[in-house]
Amino acid sequence: MKKAIIIVTMFVIVFGIFICTNTVCAAEQAIDEETESKLVEIKDNAANSLADYQEKYGSDVYGLVAYILNVIRIYSIPLCFLGIAIGAIHRYVVGVRKLDTLEKGMGLMVTFVTILIICQVLPLAFAVFVRFGRG
Repeated sequence: MKKAIIIVTMFVIVFGIFICTNTVCAAEQAIDEETESKLVEIKDNAANSLADYQEKYGSDVYGLVAYILNVIRIYSIPLCFLGIAIGAIHRYVVGVRKLDTLEKGMGLMVTFVTILIICQVLPLAFAVFVRFGRG
């Protein structure tokens, strides 16, 4: 009896996976046509932004570095806040019962705050260096 239930359950799981996969493929084909034009538009905007940085700094290398630092600056904010939240959970929720987790949480919070500060100040320092350091 147990073998029959297991076989029927496996059959239902395999059949369900097959149905879900076909549904997802059909949905992807419908979405591909719309997203292709949006992806091209996003790529053009990113290329224009890079060209703007290269024009502003007067060099391809400096413009590329400034563009990369700006992207890092933008994406570091949510990632670091997520890391700080995880550190706070380790320190204040889990660390109440486990002292090693308490120290781990504090270490995570300090690390992510430091990374956040560095990622926010580095583009400014680069701009000041390029502006006044190049002559």
